[in-house]
Amino acid sequence: MIRWQYCLIAIVWFLGSSSSEAQEEKISWSQNRPITWSDFRGAPEENSPYSANVNSGIGYSWSYSTASGEPILVFEVSCSFYPDLSWRKATITDADYLLEHERAHFDISELHARKLQQALENYEIGRTVRLDLRRIYQKIESERVAMQEQFDKETSHSENRNKELEWQVYIDRELEKLKSFQHQ
Repeated sequence: MIRWQYCLIAIVWFLGSSSSEAQEEKISWSQNRPITWSDFRGAPEENSPYSANVNSGIGYSWSYSTASGEPILVFEVSCSFYPDLSWRKATITDADYLLEHERAHFDISELHARKLQQALENYEIGRTVRLDLRRIYQKIESERVAMQEQFDKETSHSENRNKELEWQVYIDRELEKLKSFQHQ
């Protein structure tokens, strides 16, 4: 029985990176470089009923200035996979199939990074920039978490292959719709 559990990492908006964040290895989402089992370097939770655990999240950084006389907002959106926090057990049945499930979780994070990119591009600068950006991020992060949970629930953590295929098609279609907001 293949089961999966994801660990949510919500990278809350930040103005800069601390030294520990800067040293933590991240893999940015890329259509040309999908994650592989060798990227899952964390220690497996042997007592877990799941065979693997992917750890990914979205984040952004921003700066705001009125020095030119006009308000200027500069931001950068990211979608990251964390190898040292992601793991797999040594014995996995149907490893290729399970890897596709894990990749779909990373794709869901990328989908929401694109939604964040879109929302920030459409944001009209107001008086409460910091609060506004935090609210935008929190809304999209909540949607990401809900979709991750719905994906696992409907696919029974990868056990329902028909639902898995439906989700794969849906995620691919949604990523394509938001292709112009890819943040790379």
